Amino acid sequence: MTASEAAGASRGRFAGRVALVTGAVGGIGFAAAARLAAEGAVVAVADIRGDAAGDAASRLPDAFGITVDVADEASAQAAVDAVAERCGRLDVLVNNAGVIRDNLLHRMTLDEWDLVLDVHLRGAFLMSRAAQRVMVPAAYGRIVSLSSIAATGNRGQSNYSAAKAGIVGFTKTLALELGRYGITANAVAPGFVATEMTDRTAERIGVTPEEFRRRTAEATPVRRVGTPDDIATAIGFLAAEEAGFITGQVLTVDGGLDL
Repeated sequence: MTASEAAGASRGRFAGRVALVTGAVGGIGFAAAARLAAEGAVVAVADIRGDAAGDAASRLPDAFGITVDVADEASAQAAVDAVAERCGRLDVLVNNAGVIRDNLLHRMTLDEWDLVLDVHLRGAFLMSRAAQRVMVPAAYGRIVSLSSIAATGNRGQSNYSAAKAGIVGFTKTLALELGRYGITANAVAPGFVATEMTDRTAERIGVTPEEFRRRTAEATPVRRVGTPDDIATAIGFLAAEEAGFITGQVLTVDGGLDL
């Protein structure tokens, strides 16, 4: 750990902790990285777009960018190894990397199915498997993975819904297997969040992003759509040391949309 990293880690509830956030160059991933960094963590901003990861990290205190293809076994392991070698530890893993390839079932291609399952579910598996190899000897860890309210089904998203449902089962199994080692595993299930990804969903169904957000806000009990910071707040809670008696849970953050 560099001198500046050590100085930055002297404050906040993540003081002295090291976090790795995948898919962290924008949206929920960047918001989560920013939350953890602001509260004292040294943060590895990880993304398949290495240059963008470096640029994103430069906007945060005590952060650095790394390139990772979460769906590739060697790349996932190398990313975790790089963080552990640089910082001497890895305390928090946020499995956020994701893509969408929406289509109705009869139109969905095998490539669309495979890509979404690979990035979301295979990626969470590979990153978590690599991370626990560092966390188990340290007898401490927090793994937070991104599911979705779409895990229960959503028209035009059979691939995405299946992946996010898989995250739930995967998370609960991690909790059972890793709890004895001081590692918790939880998931956050966002509802509608205003990001580039949901803007693309709006385009798919033939409305503007602004109209899509307005309609969703009207259907949401709190009368607004979510922001990346809303989700980052939940991630920060589950990743904190004081959440050590919470594991195997799915925290829905949707403004009441799915009630």
